[in-house]
Amino acid sequence: MTDATLGAAAPRQASSAAEARLKKRHRAERLFKAQGVAAIVVAMIFLVVLVGRIVSQGYSTFETHTLSVPVYLNPDRIDTSDLSGVNYDYIVAEAVMKKLGLQDDDYGTISSKVQDLVSRDFGFQLLNKLKADQKLIGQTVTVTGPLKADADLYFKGQIKRSTAEGDRKLDNQQLDWLDRLKKDGAITSGFNLGFFTHSDSTEPEQAGVLGAVIGSAMMLLITALIAVPVGVLAAVYLEEFAPKNRWTDIIEVNINNLAAVPSIVYGLLGLALFINWLNVPRGSPLVGGLVLALMALPTVIIATRSALKAVPPSIREAALGVGASKTQTVFHHVLPLAMPGVMTGAILSLAHALGETAPLLMIGMVSFVPGVPEGLTGAATVLPVQVFIWENASERAFHERTAAAIIVLLVFMIVMNAAAVILRRRFERRW
Repeated sequence: MTDATLGAAAPRQASSAAEARLKKRHRAERLFKAQGVAAIVVAMIFLVVLVGRIVSQGYSTFETHTLSVPVYLNPDRIDTSDLSGVNYDYIVAEAVMKKLGLQDDDYGTISSKVQDLVSRDFGFQLLNKLKADQKLIGQTVTVTGPLKADADLYFKGQIKRSTAEGDRKLDNQQLDWLDRLKKDGAITSGFNLGFFTHSDSTEPEQAGVLGAVIGSAMMLLITALIAVPVGVLAAVYLEEFAPKNRWTDIIEVNINNLAAVPSIVYGLLGLALFINWLNVPRGSPLVGGLVLALMALPTVIIATRSALKAVPPSIREAALGVGASKTQTVFHHVLPLAMPGVMTGAILSLAHALGETAPLLMIGMVSFVPGVPEGLTGAATVLPVQVFIWENASERAFHERTAAAIIVLLVFMIVMNAAAVILRRRFERRW
């Protein structure tokens, strides 16, 4: 083989090797893209399954079935000197039996079975009406209220006739009564507004999220008032003013470590510090806000420092060059430019704090609270804890409300995340 032939073969071999390497890189790139797309698809599938499971279990909570029945307030059964001691549930049961054409037996079996279909809210309504106007005694008043949870589940298809009678709480006779009342127009369906206007209750049909929502809002307000200003100022000092030495390095390492500490540890800290030492009322929005503020502080500091680092050094140099002091440079120029990132980090940290349950269980926010919090130091519950309590209840209807409360919590968090995006864009347009 001549030298000319060898010289021509060498470039061809080099070119073939380069093409092979290029094809290999392209295959690797396509494989990487395919893996990325597959990861996104898998994540979306899990998200759809999760959200779909929650919605399918909880959407029926937003529908309720109510009963309207005329009730005769028999003067022989009502003691005007002790209105609270009257058995209004039996009076309502009598009215329902009259509408159905039933007669109670000597053992009260029929009336007991009817009371199992009608919420105790009817009795409270009658009591309040009589407290407001005792002239109603001897008259017939129409009262509208929710059915018992099991009767409501029957109309939602979660209790079925096909199920063996011994395996469900309502027997065939009770189901027949419900069908008759529905056919007569006494039972109607509609939006369950009470789920948003009532607080927790031992009766599933009367339980709502109002107290938990207000408790969450009060607790989150305290968390924001403490964590955001303290975290932002700490980050500004560490990033712009603190000397770079061993002590600040130790502080930075510890802040990063605190951001990774399990949340239940903050609950133990809050129990020891705020409740046992400072005597802050147990299970109150105040102590919950303080604990979550400690938990949110590292995240706020880290997010703020990242936002400050993203501001170009030329901004600082230009401000100092025209005679601004260090403080003026930071607070008049650097911090406003970093504000979109600061606000995003702060709101996301608060949204994360909103969904925490473990630290709140440690400070006593797991108790049953039937009303709205009376103040920052009063007993309160929050949405994540409300979900925990309902999921552990024995009544089937509470599990339905568990999923509905999760939907409310997710909407709450989506609104906060959307607020973070809107605020970020607004600050970006402004500056």
